[in-house]
Amino acid sequence: MNAETPIKTNPWLCGFAVLTAFATFLLLGLGGLVTSHEAGMSVPDWPTSYGYNMFALPIKFWKGGAFFEHTHRLLASAVGLMTTLLAAWLWRKDSRPWMRWLGVAAFLGVVAQGVLGGLRVTLHMDALGIFHGTIAQLFFALTCALALFTSRFWAGLVANPPRLRVPSSLRTLVLATTLVILGQLILGATMRHQHAGLAIPDFPLAYGSWWPETGADAVAGYNAQRVEINGENPITAFQIELQMAHRGLALVIFILVAACAGLAWRRLGGKDSLTKLALGWLALILAQVALGASTIWFNKAADVATAHVLVGALALTAGALWCIMAFRRSEPSRATQALGAFGAQPALAANK
Repeated sequence: MNAETPIKTNPWLCGFAVLTAFATFLLLGLGGLVTSHEAGMSVPDWPTSYGYNMFALPIKFWKGGAFFEHTHRLLASAVGLMTTLLAAWLWRKDSRPWMRWLGVAAFLGVVAQGVLGGLRVTLHMDALGIFHGTIAQLFFALTCALALFTSRFWAGLVANPPRLRVPSSLRTLVLATTLVILGQLILGATMRHQHAGLAIPDFPLAYGSWWPETGADAVAGYNAQRVEINGENPITAFQIELQMAHRGLALVIFILVAACAGLAWRRLGGKDSLTKLALGWLALILAQVALGASTIWFNKAADVATAHVLVGALALTAGALWCIMAFRRSEPSRATQALGAFGAQPALAANK
């Protein structure tokens, strides 16, 4: 890999990027609480709140589901302001053109999130919540990437790349695994907004078997049990199948992340930073599986379900950052090496 101009780091800029990412993480948690408490429509208007300016809502309205929904709006506004400042800061002070445009992308992303959140309220469309939740996960990963790119760690990686390159097979596996995790998060958001989180009341079995029947008679029997014993709303075959797909994909993700960690250990060694990140990634997946099971065992308790959302966001971000650093440390292809050798000749001639 050819040498590049050293990156001039700004600790204040990096710190602000980290703060923006942390505020986004808190916002994800508040959004999870809004959904878990079914408080998404507790404040019926937007951009006003009960007819008041959002930032001047009287304290008497801050109760019940409105507390979670309105607090979510206020923190979203703060994240929007922070992202705008970060984008402007990058545009003025960062010498890398791609970083400037990445800041613009973050600004456009936070604007899109605000509009989607508002439209969900004004149009009364639960389906928009799926897009809102998915983009929120991607936006969090983007803010973490901005924090990485402004850090001394990244500057050191560019100036002094490790001699041990990441093999293409490992990079491909990690990228594929990250995309599968993104698909799982979309599936999870669909479950939450289709109210399918408790469509199956037991785990690891499903209605007493490894794969439940979803015929009309079977679903009618499940609903009879749910209504008479638990007083819960009836469910559909689609909701059952949706949760089974979520469970199956969770197993696939665990196997893939374990394979990533194992391959990283063999090819990079236990002391490499990417190996440590892969092991941390595996720990996040194990925690995510435990939280998913606990969501069912504790009847979708709001704090457990929200923690499940947050760990899912961390798992996606860990995979995304792993990919970024791995591709930075990619093995140069034969074509790249040949071009590098060819391009070195004029430079040598010029120095004579």
